[in-house]
Amino acid sequence: MKQLMKVVATTMVMAMAAGVVYAKESKSMKEGEELFKQHCASCHPDGGNIVNPKKTLKGADLKANKVKGEKDIVKLMRHPGPGMQSFDAKAIPDRQAKMIAAYVLKEFK
Repeated sequence: MKQLMKVVATTMVMAMAAGVVYAKESKSMKEGEELFKQHCASCHPDGGNIVNPKKTLKGADLKANKVKGEKDIVKLMRHPGPGMQSFDAKAIPDRQAKMIAAYVLKEFK
């Protein structure tokens, strides 16, 4: 019976911890979405690209353009190609840039 109580207690603690992590991720995604709308959506509506339709934020296009993760997206924000506005760390701090990148990867996969 004691062993069962330990298992139940451990399971409950793990479930609560997972809930906290999920809540933080959810809040971060919401903030990433708001930052995306503020800084990116005018040129990337619905993950598209009004300047270069071959370089959308959709998963297949990201992959075709060798954009594999958050670091690649942040790098492009800092040093974009022709036609895209540059966003330095003063305009969009690293923490916020990472939130935007995470949102893009999740939303437009």
